Amino acid sequence: MRPLRYSINVSLDGCVDHNFARPCEDLHLHAAQSIARADALLFGRTTYEMMESAWRRPSPDMPEWTAPFAQSISESRKYVVTSTLASVDWNAEIVDGDIEKTVRRLKNEPGNGIFTGGVQLPLALADMGLIDEYEFVVHPVVVGRGPTLFAGLAERVELELVGREEFSHGVVASRYVPADQSLSR
Repeated sequence: MRPLRYSINVSLDGCVDHNFARPCEDLHLHAAQSIARADALLFGRTTYEMMESAWRRPSPDMPEWTAPFAQSISESRKYVVTSTLASVDWNAEIVDGDIEKTVRRLKNEPGNGIFTGGVQLPLALADMGLIDEYEFVVHPVVVGRGPTLFAGLAERVELELVGREEFSHGVVASRYVPADQSLSR
């Protein structure tokens, strides 16, 4: 079974608005490697549109070190959960209908894993118990406003730390698995 891995940039006070993070080379390389170890990406409409607008045709003004991330995300197979888009391209297809059933089917296909990001879709996936690994890339900044991580989660999810990595500017990425999954390892 392919694991569903979730990764998100988050401030110390839980803000997940992508505008607060300071881009740097080592974080982009880490994100490119994370995406490259997945067979597919699973995005909600908002995240898909944000990623497509930034990375489908990266600005020529982008630093050279963003190229591996742009290449990884562009080449990846994408599944987009949406009820508002009529069509997608950029190596993507729309997922509609029963999301839980579809995600379980995707996870049961052979391969290395599925990567997801964003805010609303991962909240629903967490409520369904479908996320196999959580990565929180914590930036040392207090934002004081904006969307927060897992606002509205139906039930708490107990997690166990399985990895930690430090990056420039005091950024720390911590990886967790649901505690009930760690018992079966």
